[in-house]
Amino acid sequence: MTDSFLHIDSTGLPGQANLAGGHFSGSAGKITLSNLRTAIGWLPIVVILAAAPSLLLTNLARKATVTKPVHTATAVVRSAPTATVGLFREPSFDPLTSEAITPEQPAPVDGLKISSQSWRRGGLGSNAFVTMTLRNTNDYATRDVEMSCAFARPDGSHLTDRTRLIHDTISPKSRKTFVRMHVGFVNVNAAKAKCSLVAASHA
Repeated sequence: MTDSFLHIDSTGLPGQANLAGGHFSGSAGKITLSNLRTAIGWLPIVVILAAAPSLLLTNLARKATVTKPVHTATAVVRSAPTATVGLFREPSFDPLTSEAITPEQPAPVDGLKISSQSWRRGGLGSNAFVTMTLRNTNDYATRDVEMSCAFARPDGSHLTDRTRLIHDTISPKSRKTFVRMHVGFVNVNAAKAKCSLVAASHA
């Protein structure tokens, strides 16, 4: 009976018998080691598959950053308006925006006239003295009258020019005579002289 019980234990409960005998532990260890090796072999593939979406999203984000449209400044060239041919219209005068046009005032010298003039030599024939009468037709007095005298040979050919500034004042609507004014040194061949007024100012 004892043999039968032992037989039942050894045959009816093979797992317990194997466990007691140590056979089950060895098989389980072999299975676990095999499964571990298989899992380690699949681990890189699992890691790659898990990381693939993240790498793909990162790559797409970089491409989106690189391919972002760049706004470049463009020069706008405005074409000039086309000229039209038509009748000329005189611009209208606007007193608010336009400046008043004042007539040009005559210069003081314009109102001065030489009524008479003459000249003579002096100082061994090298000095020229001019006598002239000036008439002021302006409505105001004038002063600082500048005159220029041209000297020529007997045949009329030009020799030299001399100028003189008269610092005297001539009253309006009057005449004044200036006697023997020294105008400078001239060539001994000078035989003719003609004086003209150059400038004058208000008194």
